[in-house]
Amino acid sequence: MTKVLKLWMRALRVEQWTKNGVVMMAWFFSVADASQRDIVRGWESFLLAFFMAGAFSFVSSAFYLLNDVADFDADRLHPRKRHRPIAAGLIDRIDAVRVALVIFALGFAYPALVVIILPTRTLAFATILAYTVMQCLYTGFLKRVPYVDVFTLAAGFVLRAVAGAAIITAYISPWLLICTFTLSLFLALCKRKNEMDTAVESRAVLKHYHPQVLDALIILAAVASVGEYLAYTLRSAMGVRFPGLWMTTLFVALGIARYAYLAWRKGDVGRPERLLLTDPGLWLAVGGYAFASVSVVAFTYM
Repeated sequence: MTKVLKLWMRALRVEQWTKNGVVMMAWFFSVADASQRDIVRGWESFLLAFFMAGAFSFVSSAFYLLNDVADFDADRLHPRKRHRPIAAGLIDRIDAVRVALVIFALGFAYPALVVIILPTRTLAFATILAYTVMQCLYTGFLKRVPYVDVFTLAAGFVLRAVAGAAIITAYISPWLLICTFTLSLFLALCKRKNEMDTAVESRAVLKHYHPQVLDALIILAAVASVGEYLAYTLRSAMGVRFPGLWMTTLFVALGIARYAYLAWRKGDVGRPERLLLTDPGLWLAVGGYAFASVSVVAFTYM
């Protein structure tokens, strides 16, 4: 029983649920925002955002299963993906589709229930619905359109952030949403570069990517991410309230530079959630950012 459970957890890619932490972004930034203090007071807003992240986790896992079923033949050519439970034949494709439908329904049940109880949160339901439609289009044909595929993946993270704000009726800065998009685009482009270097035959769309164009887009997305985060710390209401917040840009730039370096050195950027847990350079950037952010907030309130 334990072995079967672990097999399904691998197929659902539970370790990638950390990506849905983006849903919590609006709640996190609202905690330090005096103008939104009433919104995040108590446990209600935290739980609303937390369970919304769980809903996105269920929906995204459903699409992971459907994608693995659709990409069965291509994944068997990939040096790493061929070991996935579906590609390896450890999970039947029909069973995978059935489970995908069940967990998709579970994922949608929460935002639907919230809207019934709190009609003012309709935007949150509309956002996860838009995410679902976009994922259907991605699974159906967008993943085979060069460059559009990575822009679609990046847009999915923006929808997560919007849903997190909508479920607690919090304001989220447009600068932060733009930064979320470009940073997600940067990570997706780095993943494509890794796939071109390691297993170009595993994804048909990679044959239409030009290496020089891909490298240029990675640099552009990296620079844009740093620039937009700096603009957020200087021009947003949060930046005005905490004048020293711009200094945290240093650690954002260090993290992105380190990730880009690993991409060009053929590091395991195809799995960012694992790389974040294993690379000391990224630990330093994340730890430095957390320390600097807390220090800026604490110093402001002293």
